Amino acid sequence: MTTPRGDLTLAEVEAIARAAHAGQRDKAGRPYTEHLAAVAEGVRARGGSDEQIAAAWLHDAVEDDALSEEWLAGAALPQRVKDMVLAVTKRDGEDLVAYTRRILDTPGALLVKESDLAHNADPDRLAVLEPATRTRLTEKYARARKLLGLTPPRRPGEQQVQANTARS
Repeated sequence: MTTPRGDLTLAEVEAIARAAHAGQRDKAGRPYTEHLAAVAEGVRARGGSDEQIAAAWLHDAVEDDALSEEWLAGAALPQRVKDMVLAVTKRDGEDLVAYTRRILDTPGALLVKESDLAHNADPDRLAVLEPATRTRLTEKYARARKLLGLTPPRRPGEQQVQANTARS
C-alpha cells in the first residue's frame, strides 16, 4: 500500500491487527491471527489491491471489539479501507440480507468477504468442530455466498464467476 498521505503501510496494518487480536482464539482453538493472515493472503492471491489486503487484516477488528469504530475513523488509512472494513462488519441484530447488500454496495468489499468466507468454510477448519456447529456454519456460509452472488468456494487464483455479472 502506498502512503502518499502518510497512511499506514500494510506491514503496520498487519502489526496493528495482530496486536488487536492477540490472545484471541477461533472456534477450533487456533490463534485468531491465523484467520486474519489467511484472509489477507486470500485477497492477495485473488488479485486484490493493497487497500483490500489492509481491509482483510482489519475485517473483524470492529465486529470483535478488538478495535473501536472511533479508532478506525481516526486511523491513517484511505477512506476506501475504512469503508470496506465497516461494510464487512456485522452489526448486532442485522439480518443477512441487509448485511450482504451493504457488502455488495461497497467497492472492494466483496473480495474481502469472499476470502473470509472461503477460509471460514475451509473443510479442514470445519472438520475439527462439533457436528452441529459444523452444519450450522456450513449452511450459514452457503447462504451468505448465495446472497453475495458467489459460486461455491474456490481456491485462490481460480477464476471467479459472479452470479450477477451486471453488478459494478
